[in-house]
Amino acid sequence: MRLDKFLKISRIIKRRSVAKEVADKGRIQVNGKLAKSSTDVKIGDVIRVQFGNKIMEAKVAALHESTKKEDAAGMYEIIQETRVENNLN
Repeated sequence: MRLDKFLKISRIIKRRSVAKEVADKGRIQVNGKLAKSSTDVKIGDVIRVQFGNKIMEAKVAALHESTKKEDAAGMYEIIQETRVENNLN
């Protein structure tokens, strides 16, 4: 499954166009490598996404073509969430 589609269906990122934009800006890694929106995602892969001041690492647990809102969180397992401090001094 494409990375942008996985992020949308799992509801890590709400819209596929936003997932593509985030990937194109170099803020997503799959298994430690910079990923494009077209990168293929498999079960067991580790996805690292940087949202502004937060970094989330999640392991792909399942792949579905579509999900209900309640089932979306079951597609991944959060490994780590970290806040990044923006020091402007």
